[in-house]
Amino acid sequence: MLLPRVLTAVVGIPLLLLVIHWGGLAFAVFTAGISALALYEYGVILEMGRRPVQSVLAIVLGTALALCQALGGPVAPAAALMVVVVMLREMASRPSSLDRAALTVFGAVLLGWMPAHLALIRDIRPYGERMTFMFFVSVWVMDTTAYFVGKTLGRRKLAPELSPKKTVEGFLAGFIAAVLTVLAFRASEPGMLSVRRALALGVLIGTGGQVSDIAESMIKRAVGVKDSGSLLPGHGGVMDRFDSFLLSAPAVYYCLVF
Repeated sequence: MLLPRVLTAVVGIPLLLLVIHWGGLAFAVFTAGISALALYEYGVILEMGRRPVQSVLAIVLGTALALCQALGGPVAPAAALMVVVVMLREMASRPSSLDRAALTVFGAVLLGWMPAHLALIRDIRPYGERMTFMFFVSVWVMDTTAYFVGKTLGRRKLAPELSPKKTVEGFLAGFIAAVLTVLAFRASEPGMLSVRRALALGVLIGTGGQVSDIAESMIKRAVGVKDSGSLLPGHGGVMDRFDSFLLSAPAVYYCLVF
């Protein structure tokens, strides 16, 4: 299991660093592609769990919403149009299902609009590239620290009904790791962030990233699957790999611009 994880990282990390460096349209398309793949997995696991969802519409509309957000387009009209399209499609179905409409819109927002904030972070001038890199590194360090501390020292379950393996000790270790990582980046380039803003970002990443992980676990738990997919050997699916950004990406972006 370790070899596939390492090989995926060897290929994936340089590719990610390259698109972060390119920024602009390349990174916007990259984030929209991640949304499209995650929405595909979302449709598959919901259907496996016998949950109603308009899979094709979720992928198309969620990806369009992600592109609109990432490229600075009219997000509010796009979101309104998405709801209209989903509801019209449902009204034409026999039988119609409010649950199907709700799960379709939920997936498009959670997996399309939310992670697309990564592209907005990259576009912040003049430190967008550096802050995006900092964000990813902080999440990786947080996840790795939380995993190893939780596995070796974890005793108290954090959310046993949603994510049985997560522990309070792992959560706290991941939180501290995220804060320290952001502060380390700030120390290497003081002009990028104030100390107060760096602390705020560390707290948001340390909490939002781990809560995002649990939120994705809630979806998988509801449909009875362990992994969202197998597109990334050794890492599960795209949702599994990018779940920490679902709730934290908007929080980090709005912390930076307001």
